Amino acid sequence: MALDPHKKFSRILTITLGVGAVVFAITRFDVANLSPLLAALLLFAIVVTPRASIPMPGTDIALTFGDACIYLAFLFYGGPTAILVAVVETGANCIYLYRRGFKFDPLMVPVNIALNVTSFTGAYLIWSVLPPSSFTNPVIGSTQHLIVTLGMVAVLHFVFASWLMSFLRAKHRLVDAYRSWRRDFSSRAMMHIVGAGLAALVYMLATYGDVLTAVISCVGIGIVYFSYRRSVSELKEAMRSVEEVQREKAETERALRKEAEVHAAELAISLESQERANLALRKSEQDFQHAALHDALTGLANRKLFGEKLMARIAKYRRDNTAVFHVLFLDLSRFKNINDSLGHTIGDKVLSIAARRFLRLVTPSDTVARIGGDEFAIVLKGPSTAAKAKKVAQRIHNSISQPFSLSGNRISVSVNIGIAPADMEYTMPEEVLRDADIAMNFAKAQREGVALFTKDLRTRFLERVRLEMDLSHAIDRGELSMNYQPLVRLSDGKLLGFESLLRWNHGEFGNIPPARFIPIAEDSGLIVPITKWILRETTEQMAEWRKISAETGNLLVSVNISGKHLSSEDLVYDIEYALERSKLSADGLKLEITESTAMDNPEFTLKLLKELKRLGVLLSLDDFGTGYSSLSILHKLPFDTIKIDRSFVSGVGPNGEDSEILQTIISLAKNLRMKVIAEGIETPSQLSVLQHLGCDYGQGYLLAKPMNAAKAEAALYEGKSWVPLTSEGERPILRPINTDLSDITVF
Repeated sequence: MALDPHKKFSRILTITLGVGAVVFAITRFDVANLSPLLAALLLFAIVVTPRASIPMPGTDIALTFGDACIYLAFLFYGGPTAILVAVVETGANCIYLYRRGFKFDPLMVPVNIALNVTSFTGAYLIWSVLPPSSFTNPVIGSTQHLIVTLGMVAVLHFVFASWLMSFLRAKHRLVDAYRSWRRDFSSRAMMHIVGAGLAALVYMLATYGDVLTAVISCVGIGIVYFSYRRSVSELKEAMRSVEEVQREKAETERALRKEAEVHAAELAISLESQERANLALRKSEQDFQHAALHDALTGLANRKLFGEKLMARIAKYRRDNTAVFHVLFLDLSRFKNINDSLGHTIGDKVLSIAARRFLRLVTPSDTVARIGGDEFAIVLKGPSTAAKAKKVAQRIHNSISQPFSLSGNRISVSVNIGIAPADMEYTMPEEVLRDADIAMNFAKAQREGVALFTKDLRTRFLERVRLEMDLSHAIDRGELSMNYQPLVRLSDGKLLGFESLLRWNHGEFGNIPPARFIPIAEDSGLIVPITKWILRETTEQMAEWRKISAETGNLLVSVNISGKHLSSEDLVYDIEYALERSKLSADGLKLEITESTAMDNPEFTLKLLKELKRLGVLLSLDDFGTGYSSLSILHKLPFDTIKIDRSFVSGVGPNGEDSEILQTIISLAKNLRMKVIAEGIETPSQLSVLQHLGCDYGQGYLLAKPMNAAKAEAALYEGKSWVPLTSEGERPILRPINTDLSDITVF
C-alpha cells in the first residue's frame, strides 16, 4: 500500500535526523569505553530487555528496561556511548517483535530506531549546553548530582520522544499531534521515569553498594517486576472477561430484541387476519349491490353505472353550462395479441393492471368504467378546458405505454384515447360515447395516442366507414392491382427482384393512397384476405417473369406481411397454397415483416419464422431502426435480410454527412450474417455512400419508381439497366463492395 506523502516525508526526515545523531555519536565515541561492563550492558539490552517488557493495559506502550540501559550507559560512559546503546537496544526490540509476528509499516523499523536516537541525542545536547549552576551542577558523585542529571536527561528525553511520536502519528499536524500527546502523556512519562529510576538504582548499587546490598536490591526488583507483570496479566484477563461479559450481554439483548420483533410481527399478523375477517364480513354484505353496478374483473364501474353517472352530468350541464365535463373513450391496442399468445388469464391480469393505472391518474370525483372487452371510459369532472383534459389523457397514455413484467412475460400495451367535451347537443350517454369513440378511432388511425373530438372528425369517420365497406368488395370488383418497384444489387446494378406494392382504384373516388386505405384494412381485419390475394397475384406473376430469360430465372418478389396476418394461424398455409398454385419456387418469394411487428411477441414470431423457413421462403426485417429490437432476440430470428428504413437514408448529406447510423446498421447486419437492403435512395450521393459502406441492395426513385406489371415486364424483356445516368450521360462507376462475405448464401 502506498504511503501518504506527508507520512512518508515525516518518516524520511526522522530517519535522516537519526542518521545524523548516530554519526555524531560515532565521531565522539571514546574507544577507551570498550569494556566488559559495556559488553554486559549491550548483552542485557539485546537479550533481556526485549523479553522483559511489560505491556501497559489500555495503551500501545510497554514498560521496558531499554531506557534504563541507555541511562546507565550515559552515567558510566557519557552521551555518545548512550546514543549507540540506544541504537542497539531499539534495533534488538524491533527484531524481537518481528520474529514474534509483529507487522511493521514501511520504514517503521529505522523510524523507531531514529526516533529513540534522535530524542535522546536532543536531550543530551540540551543537557550538555546548559549553563553551570549550583542546581544543575551539584557536587559530582553526590546523590543530588545523580538525581538532577538523570532527571533532566529523562525529562528532556520524554519531551522529545513524545512530541516526535505524536507528530509522526498525526494527520493534521498541530491538532492531532497535541491530542495524541495528551492521550499518551502519562504512559510515556511512566516509561521514562521507571527507566531513570532503575538506572539510578543500579548506578548507586554499582558505585556505592556492596555485593549483599546489590543481591538484595536485585531480588527486590525481581519481586516487584514479576509481581507487576502478574498484576498486569490479571488486569488484562479481567478486561477480557469484562469484554466477554459485555459481548454476551449484547448478544442476549440482540436475541431478546429479535424475539420481541417476532412476537410483534406475529401479533400484527394476528390483528391483520382478524381485520381481514371483519372486512370480509362487511364486504359480503355489500357484494350483491356492488356486483350489480361494477365490473367483476377490475372492480370498476360497469356500463350501467357509468351511463347513470354520465346521464347525471349531462343533465347538470344542460341546467348549468359551467358544470363542464369531458368523456374519455379508451381502447387497449395489441390486447388481442396478448390474449391469443399468452392466454386469457394473462389478458385478465393486464386489464386489471390497466384499470389500477387509470384510477391512479384521475381524481376521486372522476368516474372510471370498463364498458366491455378492452374498452374503458372515464368521466372527467375537473378539467375546465379541452386542453387540460387532453393533458390528463396524455398522462394516462404515457403511463399505460410503459412496459411491465407479468408471470415471466414482458408485456407491452398501448392505449388509444378519444375525448368528447360536453356539448348542449348531447341528451343521452350513448351520444357522448359515440363521439368519444370516433375520436379514439382517429387517434388509432393517426397513431397519435390521444385525439379530441370535433364535428369534422364525425364527417371523416363516416367517410372511413364508407371506405371500409367499399374495401371489403374491392377484390370482387377488380379495383385492386399491384405495382412493382425494382430491388437492385448496388455492387453491379443487376436486378434482384421486385417489391410488390398494393394500389386501389376506387370506382367512385379514383386512386386512393395506400397510406389512407392500408390502416383501414389493418384495423378492420380486411388486410388478411387482401394479403392472400396479393400472395396469389405476385407469385403467379413472378412465376411467369422467371420464364422470360436466363437472367430473370432467379428473380424474387417481396411481399409485406401485416401484424394481423402474422398472428394468424393460416399464414403458413396461405403461403404454401400460393406457391403450390403458382408453381413458383420458394426462393422466389420473400416476406417482409416490420421490426415493430416482429418484436411485438418475439417468442411467437420466432416459432412462426422457423416454420416459414422450412418452406424455403426468404425473410426480411422491414423498417429496421424504427422499432425497439433487442439484439439478444434479433440474432435468434432467422431473417435473411435487413431493410434499412428510408428515414436513415434520406438523412445522409450530399457529401456523406450523418451516415454513422447507416454504417452501424450495415455493420450489425454483417455481423449477424444478413444481407442489407436500403430503401428510399433518391440521390447519387446516397447511392455512393451506401456502396461505400458495403450495402448489398437498394431501391428508390433514383433507381426506379414503382410500375405496373406491364411496364415491369416490358423492362425485363428490354433487359433494362437499373443504374442511373450521370449528368454527362455516362453511367456512374459502381464502387465494388469490399466486404468479403461470399460464403453467405442468402439470395
